[in-house]
Amino acid sequence: MKKIGILTVLSALVTLAAWFAVSRGLARSAETAALDLQTAVVERMHIGSTVLATGMIRPQVGAEVAVGSRLSGVLQRLRVTVGDRVEEGRLLAELDPTEFEARYEQAEAALETARVDRDFARQQFDRAQGLIHEQVIAQTEFDDAERALKASDARFREAEATLRSAEIQLDYTKIRAPISGVVASVSTQVGETVAASFAAPTLVTIVDLDRLEVWAYVDETDIGRVEVGQKATFTVDTYPATDFGGVVTAIRPAAEIQNNVVNYVTVLQIGDSGDHILRPEMTATVNIQLEGRDDALAVPNAAVKRDDGGTHVFLLAGEGSKRRGIRTGYRGRIHTEVIQGLEEGDVVLVSETPAAP
Repeated sequence: MKKIGILTVLSALVTLAAWFAVSRGLARSAETAALDLQTAVVERMHIGSTVLATGMIRPQVGAEVAVGSRLSGVLQRLRVTVGDRVEEGRLLAELDPTEFEARYEQAEAALETARVDRDFARQQFDRAQGLIHEQVIAQTEFDDAERALKASDARFREAEATLRSAEIQLDYTKIRAPISGVVASVSTQVGETVAASFAAPTLVTIVDLDRLEVWAYVDETDIGRVEVGQKATFTVDTYPATDFGGVVTAIRPAAEIQNNVVNYVTVLQIGDSGDHILRPEMTATVNIQLEGRDDALAVPNAAVKRDDGGTHVFLLAGEGSKRRGIRTGYRGRIHTEVIQGLEEGDVVLVSETPAAP
């Protein structure tokens, strides 16, 4: 009898434990189903879409200038350093002018000699012109005087040009800023010899930080939706909490292939950056805003299903759901426009596996 009692108690305990296990399993299943059963209300809203791309800040054409020397010589003085802000026309550096000053003085002396020769030749010609009328000298002497005047006048003009050239060469020893901006780099130091041959050696690089643009690398699958004039926003790692504005100004036709991925450079004009200083080569995360829809009847993209039977959603009906065919329009990044098949206020399922109807 005692054994029967013990067995009865054990059986009851096993039954009770099994009941608890089944109850917890059912509760967990119900909780999981509730979590999987996500719904959304069909409502009217603005549907927008963007193209996401990475890019970098680059100077505009003419905003970055490598300032060089047209002359060969020794750098005598450097008047700027990296980070200095300069205005257009400011003196940046000077070459040793000794040789070019000597050439200028030589050209001045040659011009003075040519002026004296020309004046003397003119006097000789005027005298010969008076004598030829009186038939005192022969025609050949008059012709010689006229030729001498023309030759001396030509030598004078040549000396003037030589002096102008020497003046220009002397002025080239003073290297000035062609644009306003910030000195980005200095490539030559005082005392070094600058050798100018086919290309002018770079002494200083200047960047105008007020004339920057964004190069966004747009994937080939998205470039067909991007057009000139579209607005965009971008962020840079330096100011992660700040959204900068921009406008698409150009789409370059040549592709940029990186790691077998085809991208197209989309150029953005930067709007007002406020107190933030943007610099070349900063990495940018770009969102190009595409054409959207206002007051559109919309559902989440995840609610829209497609199969052989067409485009549809699962409409919430009582404790289950039923399939409803729809016709869609504009598809945004998060929502899809519904043109036919649903009404405002309907509730659709967003879950991956809807409940049975």
